[in-house]
Amino acid sequence: MKKVIIMLLSVGVLVAFQKVEDKKVYICSSVASTKYHFKKNCRGLSPCKATIKESTEKKVRRYGRLLCKWEKKALKKK
Repeated sequence: MKKVIIMLLSVGVLVAFQKVEDKKVYICSSVASTKYHFKKNCRGLSPCKATIKESTEKKVRRYGRLLCKWEKKALKKK
C-alpha cells in the first residue's frame, strides 16, 4: 500500500513540474505595433504594412505587447 501511495505522489509531482508549451502568436514587426494575435488572419493584423512574424505568447508579453481587442472579444464569446 505504501508503495502505491509513493508512486502516485511521485507521478503527481512529475506532472506538476512538467513544462507547458507556450502558445504560438503572431505580431506585426512594425516599430509602432503593440498587440499580439492568436490567428494569422486576425482582423487586427490587416493594417500591418510590415512583416507578420510568429512568436510565443510568453516572449511577446515579456516585451509589453497586449492581446488584440478582436481576440479578446472572441475569447469572451467562448
